[in-house]
Amino acid sequence: MARSSHHVVHNSNGGWDVKRSGAQRSSGHFTTKEQAVNAGRQISRNQGTEFVVHGMNGRIQSADSHGNDPCPPKG
Repeated sequence: MARSSHHVVHNSNGGWDVKRSGAQRSSGHFTTKEQAVNAGRQISRNQGTEFVVHGMNGRIQSADSHGNDPCPPKG
């Protein structure tokens, strides 16, 4: 089962977007990356999705899991 996720990505017209995986439109557009990360993290927590932050070049910089982790650590 594919896991749903939210991504912070650079917008080619300027600023940063928060997008849900597979969505055409963004969940929000922000002037700074910090604003987009803060909003995206909150959206991801509320919806229990994976949260992925991309850099200007599109490469993944960080990822967080919010919600039911399919492979929790033993302990």
